[in-house]
Amino acid sequence: MMELIISLVAGAVGGNVAGGAIKSIDQGTLINSISGIIGGGIGGQILSAVLGGAGAAATGDASMAAGGLDIGAIIGQVAGGGVCGGVVLAIVSAVKNAMSKG
Repeated sequence: MMELIISLVAGAVGGNVAGGAIKSIDQGTLINSISGIIGGGIGGQILSAVLGGAGAAATGDASMAAGGLDIGAIIGQVAGGGVCGGVVLAIVSAVKNAMSKG
């Protein structure tokens, strides 16, 4: 559960940072945050499924296999959630721009 919360918060931050850094995809704080939360949640879950279980099994780390978090897992969730939040914001912006031109 903590992994999901970290991913959601990181996604919201990532969406807002991406919107602030690239003005052409900025949709305002609310849409940036919502897009980021969705992207962070989805990206964090995918990252956890792909790397979390496999990484814990490969290294034999019992705390990760039991759902615990270490600093590496937290950094991974923050990075994955933030990047995916920015990516989803870019997709939302592209769709919105395409719809407004049509």
